[in-house]
Amino acid sequence: MTTRLTKTALAVLLFSTLSASGVAPVKADTQDQLPDIGTSAGGTLSIGQELLMGDFYVRQLRASAPLINDPLLTQYINQLGNRLVANAYSVKTPFHFFLVRNDEINAFAFFGGNVVLHSALFRETDNESQLASVLAHEISHVTQRHLARAMEDQQRNAPLTWVGALGSILLAMANPTMGMAALSGTLAGAQQGIISFTQANEQEADRIGIQLLQRAGFDPEAMPDFMQKLADQSRYSSKPPEMLLTHPLPDSRLSDARNRANQMQRRIVQSSQDYLLARVRTLGMYSAEGYGLTEEILASYSKGNQREQMAAQYGRAILFYEAKKYDQARNTIQPLLTQDPKNVWLLDLMTDIDLGQQKASQAIARLQAANAEQSKNPVLLLNLANAYVEGNQAAQASRILNRYTFAHPNDPNGWDLLAQANAAQGLRAEELSARAESLALAGRLDQAIELLSNASSLQKLGSLEQARYDARIDQLRQLQKSFSKFQRS
Repeated sequence: MTTRLTKTALAVLLFSTLSASGVAPVKADTQDQLPDIGTSAGGTLSIGQELLMGDFYVRQLRASAPLINDPLLTQYINQLGNRLVANAYSVKTPFHFFLVRNDEINAFAFFGGNVVLHSALFRETDNESQLASVLAHEISHVTQRHLARAMEDQQRNAPLTWVGALGSILLAMANPTMGMAALSGTLAGAQQGIISFTQANEQEADRIGIQLLQRAGFDPEAMPDFMQKLADQSRYSSKPPEMLLTHPLPDSRLSDARNRANQMQRRIVQSSQDYLLARVRTLGMYSAEGYGLTEEILASYSKGNQREQMAAQYGRAILFYEAKKYDQARNTIQPLLTQDPKNVWLLDLMTDIDLGQQKASQAIARLQAANAEQSKNPVLLLNLANAYVEGNQAAQASRILNRYTFAHPNDPNGWDLLAQANAAQGLRAEELSARAESLALAGRLDQAIELLSNASSLQKLGSLEQARYDARIDQLRQLQKSFSKFQRS
């Protein structure tokens, strides 16, 4: 966990350094009349370097920000994000989407195709197209390489300023107060230029993003509609939404987005069932008091279409579950599960209810009936492995998790469960190894290497197991060496 200041600082710092001096030509739709604004930024930062920096930042994010490692929500936002990416031009990196627990409205993108959404976006978006519009905007920041272009401009015009700015960004992840103070000092002389460039970046991300939104099958009007909602909140509040601090919204930007949307064909797009279930789950499980799932939202959905009515019933079951009223939660969700016995959202919640009532065997039987292990769905696999751990069937859990962590090495959930399963079997070296991988994902490479060294010492000298641990230690040491250039003494 971390403070709100850390979360805010990360978003502000990453975007306050954005200045635009160039991007490679991008294929444009016929309605795209604005020119791109420069070169490729390849002279400053290669794609390989950008990926390495992205890996470094992601590990810092895992260590310092309250990421929501909910397999269902992670799967949903990555499916939504990659639907947009599939329709984007100039995609040079894989994309990864993260959800952070924060009741301030915001989103940001950084090196290597990494996009972070605040959970408050599920509260403030009225439909899936609006949420997709935020993702499309952030994806466009990445495809246009805005942060790399900022580097190019800073390095050319004020290399010492750029070095200070990068160090401040990194420092802010560990100590937000010091980081923001340092950034303020290093960028004070160029502040006006940075603000202007940031506005140019935002307009370009809007222009590219709204075309992307349309190509992916969403309503292009959703982008200006959501902007207008933010502008209205700012107008009637003494404190503007955080998103307007990191994404400046002058009247010209809003009117430009509205004009572009008006030139596109309006689409009436119904929100998917997954969006509605993700919305009530996020509000019901991951929002602070006063920001969560309200009776007003549930009542509105109860009067809506079939998808919304299902979301309302699912939301009520979540509220019962969160209040540990397991019988009421079960009675609420069971009719839905009877109608759709393989629905991953319903199975996940019913599994949690079973485990809350110490009915692990019931959860296991249900997941086996749903063919969870053969489905290859990561959410069901994790649910079954967790049920095996809770049901004192650790060997079965390890069997699933060894395959799962091989296929999904960047998911902390798999390593954490594998560590528990190995510990339950008294497999000390394997437990240490799994814990080491979890630490490495959070950037704690020294600790990960120490645990792997301990695991290695428990193995027979010269054995294949010892060789495997030693090889992993060498990999992590090489990663440390690669990351050293981004760290500040």
